[in-house]
Amino acid sequence: MKLYNYFRSSASYRVRIALALKGLEYDYVPVHLVKNEQFAESYVAVSASRLVPTLIDDAQVLTQSLAIIEYLDETHPEPPLLPGDAAGRARVRALAYDVACEIHPLNNLRVLRYLVRDLKVSEEDKDRWYRHWVETGLETVERQLDDARTGRFCHGNAPSLADVVLVPQIFNARRYDCRLDHVPRVMRVFDACMALPAFEGTQPSKCPDAQ
Repeated sequence: MKLYNYFRSSASYRVRIALALKGLEYDYVPVHLVKNEQFAESYVAVSASRLVPTLIDDAQVLTQSLAIIEYLDETHPEPPLLPGDAAGRARVRALAYDVACEIHPLNNLRVLRYLVRDLKVSEEDKDRWYRHWVETGLETVERQLDDARTGRFCHGNAPSLADVVLVPQIFNARRYDCRLDHVPRVMRVFDACMALPAFEGTQPSKCPDAQ
């Protein structure tokens, strides 16, 4: 397998965690988003969306981190990242989507660049925008974790898709000095995840292209 990713991309980090949890080896191919390497013809030939991550598995070209992770879960089912029951799978997906669909799209690099370059938003206001959506979004996750099905991790006592998506968002939140004291359940789960090599060993600072 070959993974095209950027060390600071939270979507890429999700896939690195999933690959590590499943013990899968892959070639790491950096795509530097800040240097606009995603627009190079060589990468556009791989990914029509010009986004990261992209995973190549034999002849399969896979994009979108959640789709990639579910593909990995179906093709390499151990350890599972989704529960065995339909209600559990729905809850884990909902928690993952709370981050991947409600927080992340408002704060990815394309959006932040548009705010500053096209709408002429100041750096201070851009950061305020970022912190607002992260802090309020994580508050939603915090409320969702007030549930008997929450264990050491988001759902039970083994990491799932929800944890794989949550942890990279906390890294981004810390990078932008977001308030996190209002989400103690979230941070407890984060700490439990970071005690595992699959999460700790694939964090941005451990990547070959880290700066």
